[in-house]
Amino acid sequence: MLPPEINTLAQQLWNYHHMQHDLVKADCILALGSHDLRVADRAAELYLQGWAPLVIMSGGLGNLTQNMWTESEADKFARIAIENGVPADAILVENKSTNTGENILFTQQLLQQKGLDLHSFIVVQKPYMERRSYATFKKHWPGKHLLVTSPQIDLVDYPTDDIPMERVINIMVGDLQRVRFYPGKGFQIYQDIPADIWAAYEQLIALGFDKHLMKD
Repeated sequence: MLPPEINTLAQQLWNYHHMQHDLVKADCILALGSHDLRVADRAAELYLQGWAPLVIMSGGLGNLTQNMWTESEADKFARIAIENGVPADAILVENKSTNTGENILFTQQLLQQKGLDLHSFIVVQKPYMERRSYATFKKHWPGKHLLVTSPQIDLVDYPTDDIPMERVINIMVGDLQRVRFYPGKGFQIYQDIPADIWAAYEQLIALGFDKHLMKD
């Protein structure tokens, strides 16, 4: 159990990383691959609820999954979606990308190859990566209508044996740093970070949650 102070600070970052978008119907559900298979379940759930007629699973093997799996994230996600009841012919697979920027670039290329001109997307991602995914998508595909969602899980229930709470907090701290500095590198659009959120970030770093910070 972590001290209450850390849990409170972590909850502030968790809340900030969520975009709080309301679902509207779209042309496509775009699930961004990762080690968290609950993202695939969420994408399947949205399809089965009728929010979009097409699902794209995007992801090769990234920093975490390259040491965990031999099957690509997208192929694993597609299999899970089919097991959940999504028809195979409603799924497209992009299984080469290794980061969020490539998810978008390679999905653009896939849609061009298929002759599809889609205008609206529901992006599905891990809960603590909603904001970064939104900012990255808007930078690299600015003309599209976008909303972001994630598995509907509270912070207290999110950790697993593979990703304990300490690791979740380290990742959230690192992701907030990237929200702040990636726009200057041309990777994302600017996102306002309220002073209390940045203060929580700095306190968590002081408490030792610095394992996912950028090296430069």
